[in-house]
Amino acid sequence: MMLRRLGLLLATVLAFSAGSIAQARNTPPVQPAKGTVQAAFTPDDDIEGLLADAIDQAHEQVLVQASLLSNKAITRALLAAHQRGVDVRVLADREQMMRSNGSRIPEIANAGIPVWLEVRYKNAHNKVIVVDPRGSHPVLVTGSFNFTQTAQRGNAENVLIVRGDTDLAQRYAANWQKHVGDALPYRAQ
Repeated sequence: MMLRRLGLLLATVLAFSAGSIAQARNTPPVQPAKGTVQAAFTPDDDIEGLLADAIDQAHEQVLVQASLLSNKAITRALLAAHQRGVDVRVLADREQMMRSNGSRIPEIANAGIPVWLEVRYKNAHNKVIVVDPRGSHPVLVTGSFNFTQTAQRGNAENVLIVRGDTDLAQRYAANWQKHVGDALPYRAQ
């Protein structure tokens, strides 16, 4: 009997502790999937082409969160979207940008696209593009694919392209905005 009570007490304590831990970790919401999902893998799939096409379809806004941005096709698509009047904004990891000879951040900033550099984290390792998060046809790109030439031609990488899931696109856009709050504006040279 005493052993049973002790077991129930221990189970109660563990259940309470697990609930407290889940709350302390700020468990993200689970939401139903909507829209379509496309998976692509390098080097076999043309991920840079898929991303450039997604950016080319933007009507209102493109938010980029990159560890490194040196891919020419993606850069051209961002510059073209900006020229069309799309609100293009870029977040990049400062250390990666400074270490890379091929970073396109100066070119993007000199074209008038607002750029922020993340400095809070050891690695700002997000690889995200959100297209028209408040529009009727949002697109979310995420995965391991760095926005570099090497990611397309030399690495084994992946992306998921989620189309039509407004809630998910807005959640990523809100996270992008949160990161801007901790980032430093990049000044065009």
